[in-house]
Amino acid sequence: MDSAELLDIAGDWSHWDHEPPPSILRDVSLPAELRPDLALVIQGVRRSGKSTLLGQLMDRYGLARESCLFVNFEDPRLAGSLDHETLQALVDAFEKDRGTGCTWFLDEIQHVKGWQRWLRSQLDRPRDRRFVITGSNAHLLSGELASSLTGRHLSVELFPFDLKEYRLAKPDSDLLAYLHDGGFPAPLNTPDADRLLRTYFNDILERDVRERVGARSSQPLRRLGQMLFESAGSELSIRRMAAALGIASDTASLYLEAIESAYLAFSCPFFVWSERKRTVRNKKYYPVDTGLRRVAVTRTGEDRGKMLECATFILLRKRFREVYYWRGKGEVDFVVLRRGDPVPVQVSWEGPTERHHKALDEFYAAEPRAAEAVFVTPESYELGLPDLDTPFLDG
Repeated sequence: MDSAELLDIAGDWSHWDHEPPPSILRDVSLPAELRPDLALVIQGVRRSGKSTLLGQLMDRYGLARESCLFVNFEDPRLAGSLDHETLQALVDAFEKDRGTGCTWFLDEIQHVKGWQRWLRSQLDRPRDRRFVITGSNAHLLSGELASSLTGRHLSVELFPFDLKEYRLAKPDSDLLAYLHDGGFPAPLNTPDADRLLRTYFNDILERDVRERVGARSSQPLRRLGQMLFESAGSELSIRRMAAALGIASDTASLYLEAIESAYLAFSCPFFVWSERKRTVRNKKYYPVDTGLRRVAVTRTGEDRGKMLECATFILLRKRFREVYYWRGKGEVDFVVLRRGDPVPVQVSWEGPTERHHKALDEFYAAEPRAAEAVFVTPESYELGLPDLDTPFLDG
């Protein structure tokens, strides 16, 4: 593929002669500036708005549109050219046409063979070039990338809309509407929202999970995804999941890791200070989005308390990164670490009950240094959990 063809494709994705379409400004923590020696990596579940965020970054950083090249490597026209030579050809062609001081927005870069080492070479010899890359898989920052770009990247995770962003898209909506719809941007503006969400569920499993693990059939992956969604908030045994699916436990573990890497669902391990003791306990799992869970499960009706619990997990996951649960005779829904101290979090649609307090008494007996408990209700969730306003970096 020659330079003119590459620039034609990039031109379809870029905004050289037009502004990006209007969009909801995403509430995401970004670095103060884009630097030639540090790549900005944006990760998140497919269809959460990563490409839209790339367009917003031009205004965030005061970049001239004509000096920004966008390209999505899932464009079928690039299917035969997904290697590091194409990346270099894009850089050379664009700089020849526009000069130095350009910014490259490389979307879904995980499809390009050899991109890690190529990008490292660009960052090791900065030439007033800035790179922003995205991927729909947490594997983007593991393995070879972790070693290739050590000290050469800043990472940001993007999730579907939170409640505040959702209300910018659908003003006057209440919390129940948000929990029902979920936060994926595009379905909020279409009458075929549920059909679109089901397509997302299948696409994530097929393109971001099955392709990674090399599964011959997507059926066990789909059943596993539905199992995780239906059992959200319950402890799950890998051995029992494997038996239910008719696969080996090692295979089930591989599938679970891939599902987490695709940001489809997240594990919530048992809280204990000993890593060895933690690994022998079952984990709980939570979906990335309540709307996606609703269309994927087979049960009828909606459990407001369970939806609130799922949404609370995602809020805590964004804020603290590491989220745990605790169980004795009773259960503490979540435990997070704030300045090194465990903070128990109980979720209830109707407010705290005797069951919640008994579980907390048991937890405090086991963890006397724990901080004051936080109770999540619809009212406190709408306020953004002000009692848990410490970001995960402080935890």
